[in-house]
Formats: sequence, structure tokens, C-alpha cells
Amino acid sequence: MIVNLFRRRIVKSAGYSLQGLLSTWKEEEAFRVEMLLALIFVPLGLYLGETRVEKVLLLGSIFVVLVVELLNSAVESVVDRVGSEQHDLSGRAKDQGSAAVLLSLLLVLVVWGLVLWP
Repeated sequence: MIVNLFRRRIVKSAGYSLQGLLSTWKEEEAFRVEMLLALIFVPLGLYLGETRVEKVLLLGSIFVVLVVELLNSAVESVVDRVGSEQHDLSGRAKDQGSAAVLLSLLLVLVVWGLVLWP
């Protein structure tokens, strides 16, 4: 019984997660670009990483960008839901989310540079 409840919860959670990915894909151009780049860089990272640790670092940095972009999109959605009028806090929240994405992209550059630089 508990196992069935657990399975049902996992299936529901997976459905919600898939909905989030699909809606972000549909609504956010930046996420689409980052996902397409991930389709290139994930296999490249698997090929270029010489050790398991290097592969995890290369791939992990790519997935961090996707996670941060999803969170940034969530912040933007909530801010837009609250109201369309200009407000300093709304602008700050959106700018901070954007800054988080920028830092995650810089992380990719640093990790890939340090791992692959001879």
C-alpha cells in the first residue's frame, strides 16, 4: 500500500516536472537556446572529459545553467502574475534572476576552461 502511494506520488511529480519543462520550452527562448546548446555540449563533455570527475564537472556545469534558467523563469512568472505595473522590487527580482543565469554561464566557462586547458 505504501509502495503504491509512493509510486503514485513519483508519477504525479514527474508529470508536474515535465509540464514545467515543456512550458518553459514553449515560453522562454533563452531556455530553448540553452537546451539546444546542452544537446551539443553534453556529448562533447562526455567525449572530452578524461576522468569521471572531469566528465561530471563538464556536464554538471551545463545542467546548472538549465536549473538556474528554470528558476529564473519561475521568478519571472511569479512577478508577472503579481502585476504588470512597474515596481522596483519586481525589476530587482527579474534582474537578480538574470544575474544568476549570467553567473551560471560564467561557471561553464571557468569549468570548461580549467578542465580542458592544457
